[in-house]
Parts: sequence; C-alpha cells; structure tokens
Amino acid sequence: MRAVVTVWARHAKIAFVGSHGIRKTTAAHAFVGELQRAGRSVEYGREVVRDNPLGINEAATGEAQLWVLVSQVRQELELAPKAEALVTDRGVMDNFAYYLRACQMSDRFSVEPFVRAWSRTYDLVVRLLPDIALRPDGVRSTSDAFRDEIEAILDRVLPDLVRPDRLVSIHASDVTAGTDWWDLAERLAAIVGEPLLADGVVRPRRWRRARQASLDETSSPQLELDLPSAAAGRDAPGGV
Repeated sequence: MRAVVTVWARHAKIAFVGSHGIRKTTAAHAFVGELQRAGRSVEYGREVVRDNPLGINEAATGEAQLWVLVSQVRQELELAPKAEALVTDRGVMDNFAYYLRACQMSDRFSVEPFVRAWSRTYDLVVRLLPDIALRPDGVRSTSDAFRDEIEAILDRVLPDLVRPDRLVSIHASDVTAGTDWWDLAERLAAIVGEPLLADGVVRPRRWRRARQASLDETSSPQLELDLPSAAAGRDAPGGV
C-alpha cells in the first residue's frame, strides 16, 4: 500500500525581482528545481513582458507597462492553485517600477493601491542586485542608464511594498550553477508552516555535502542570504 504524501496546507508564492539582465530567470529556475527535489509540486511563472504587444524597454508607454502588470497578476491567479508553490520570474513590484518610469513617475492609472495589496500575496520576495554587466539577448535593453533608473525606483518603492521580514537580497554575481538554495527553500516552507521535504523523500547527497563542506570551511563560501527570522515568517499572513 502506497504512503499518502502530505502536501502543504496552503499554496506558497515566491517572486524573483529586480531590473533586467541580472540572472532572475536563472535563479528562479534553479529554485524551482530545489523545491522539486524536495518532493514539492511547483509551478513556474515566466516573465510576461516578453509577450507584450505594446512595446518594451526604454520606449515602453504607460499603457504597455499596465498590460504587463495586469498580465503578471492574471498569470499568478491561474498558476497558484495548481501546485504547492509558485515561483515567479518578476512580480508586481518590479513591474510597477517599470510602469512608473514609463509614466514619468506619475501613477496615471491609479494602480498603486492594487500593487500595494497584491505585493502582500508573496510569501517571499528575492531581489537580485545588479553587480554584473548587461549582456545582449536580442530582447532586453543593454543600456546601463536605463537599468540604473529602474534600480533607483525599486530602491524607493520596494520598502513600501514588501515587509522587511519577507524580503531577501542577493547579488546577481552570487547566482551560479553551484548556488545552494536550500536555506531559502527551508525559509519558504517555514512560512507555510510545513516541512520542506515531502514524505518519503531523502535529502539529496549534494545538499548534505554542501552543508558539511560549509561547516568544515573547506569549500568556497555558500550563498549568503539576508533572510527573515523563522518566527516572523510563521506568524505573518501571506500566500494566494
């Protein structure tokens, strides 16, 4: 008789945010893999701006960025109920920064109250900090000035949209193929109030080796995350 796997009591949601060209997609995909190896079901919300029919980058209009905001929320509404965790490449917070820039810093469509409310539906928000050079991908802008503008807006609005105990900051240069996402996955599970590992799933050896190597200080430093306290995470409301 097969054992019944206990699923998380509620759906969790984590967003990887920041300006463009800072390895958000790489980080989000890697985190999806970490949760799946722990035996958890995961949905991935890809960056919707690439489907924008109204234009992107420096020339984007307020209407174009409004389309992105609405599409982001729609995608999250559709995906969140389908799995224990939803991992998104961007959230409403960084898309709001692009919207403000396109509207010359005026909230033309009065979306801030909605953005503020929706920002509270993320259990964790991971901000990637731009300490790497922009590389052309055929879609996103390679202008450092444009990226700096977005980062400056994020510096201003993000603290008002996301509680400090739900915000994690990581330098983009720390996101590599060898990055250990275990601590972040454990934090997300703690917020849900459930164990990370599903019933019958054994923690893979690579996790155990990385943890022991870190304790022995015989390997390169592990990724340092600015994580909220476990108690604060468990007590706070969140999720979709």
